[in-house]
Amino acid sequence: MLTNKKTKIVATLGPACSTREIIKDMIDAGVNVFRVNFSHADYEDVKEKINLIRGLNEEFGYTTAILGDLQGPKLRVGVMEEGVIVHDGDLITFTTAEDILGTAKKVFMKYQNFPNDVNPGERILLDDGKLIFEIVETDKKSEVIARVIQGGELKSKKGVNLPNTKISLPAMTEKDIADAIFAIGQNVDWIALSFVKTPRDLQDLQELIAEHSDYKIPIIAKIEMPEALENIDKIVAYCDALMVARGDLGVELPAHEVPLVQKELIRRAKTARIPVIVATQMMETMITSLTPTRAEVNDVANSVMDGADAVMLSGETATGNYPVQVIQKMTQIIEAVEDSPLIQVPQNTPQIKTKRFITKTICHHAATMANVIKAKAICTLTNSGYTAFQISAWRPNSHILVFTSNKRILTQLNLLWGVKSFFYEKTVSTDDTVTDINEIVKQKGFVQKGDFLINLAAMPIKEKGMVNTLRVSEIE
Repeated sequence: MLTNKKTKIVATLGPACSTREIIKDMIDAGVNVFRVNFSHADYEDVKEKINLIRGLNEEFGYTTAILGDLQGPKLRVGVMEEGVIVHDGDLITFTTAEDILGTAKKVFMKYQNFPNDVNPGERILLDDGKLIFEIVETDKKSEVIARVIQGGELKSKKGVNLPNTKISLPAMTEKDIADAIFAIGQNVDWIALSFVKTPRDLQDLQELIAEHSDYKIPIIAKIEMPEALENIDKIVAYCDALMVARGDLGVELPAHEVPLVQKELIRRAKTARIPVIVATQMMETMITSLTPTRAEVNDVANSVMDGADAVMLSGETATGNYPVQVIQKMTQIIEAVEDSPLIQVPQNTPQIKTKRFITKTICHHAATMANVIKAKAICTLTNSGYTAFQISAWRPNSHILVFTSNKRILTQLNLLWGVKSFFYEKTVSTDDTVTDINEIVKQKGFVQKGDFLINLAAMPIKEKGMVNTLRVSEIE
């Protein structure tokens, strides 16, 4: 039996969840969206998984979504000799000239512009910040000399972060462009872009999607760079959702600043009425243990109470020992806290008179009215999914049930807080449609006799225009 929680769970695909049985058990336990991590993806394998998930959707009436997550310009060092240790105070040279086998004295850096982008005094963080170096000098061509500030073992192909440096790389590398074109070809529901710095990064991906697809695939901006925080208002205007990517964010920024940044990003997303996902290390110990730590339970609960639409698992489901149990545990935590009166929704009513002003206002009033009259459900007919985004953002206490003839958005909306979507293709008169939908909702057990229900529709129905009608029904 599928759960009735409203906060969604995003789970990363990987070797630990590669069979049909495990994937089905995970959906039943509460997974709403499966993430394909293109840092470690084999196209044939991804194709197989996507077909498997869509097959389950078809067979069991699920609406599980697929999210393609692009790697972005992850900087790395080259291959190292075994057991290289660097000590505080040592000097080390990073070179881009030739792909040498790294030693404690000299290491290959895979990013060609590195010597040109960095300046003396800036820091190099390696292996998620386990090793720290400070740049002493750069020849601006191919070599950078740095002093070890925090030493340790220097391992092969480890990731590099440059928190003080403005790097000249675009958010999409050649690999990302190839991965994005593949993901678009697979009709994924969402694409996440890593290391977003400016709106231009998002526009580049939008243009790529437009070039390769007749449909608009919504984009999630992953916030993991200080530069993104400076440009957050502009970024929010160009993306369809935000992800608080706490892994790299916690390396690029001092870790103790991340909790407030998380809260601020969730608030920004909620004010903009776009969904927001909180990601990284949520249930990390459950990779190898059946019991999460109290701190992890608190972390998931607090993300839900901050107002996240979705919480995300990475290694826990991709390579962990307990992919199904971690979902069950997460669902338990979500259900325990998500109805708390302590959760606040930013109450900024629609102000700007855009062409969607009427729809926005109707959605806002539907959510407010549903709480006042204690309506059990808000039902909306939609072709673009726009009303689902709007109603979900107001966090009503009622069910949000979306009826659409557009199969593309049926799964896409599964990322949104509280939204359940159903395929519906009749375009009869408004009265008949409302009666019909109310009957379906009653049969599905969301409402019973005497309950109030709010219907939103675009009149006339046949034109599939913007929602302009709100109607309250009492179930007979």
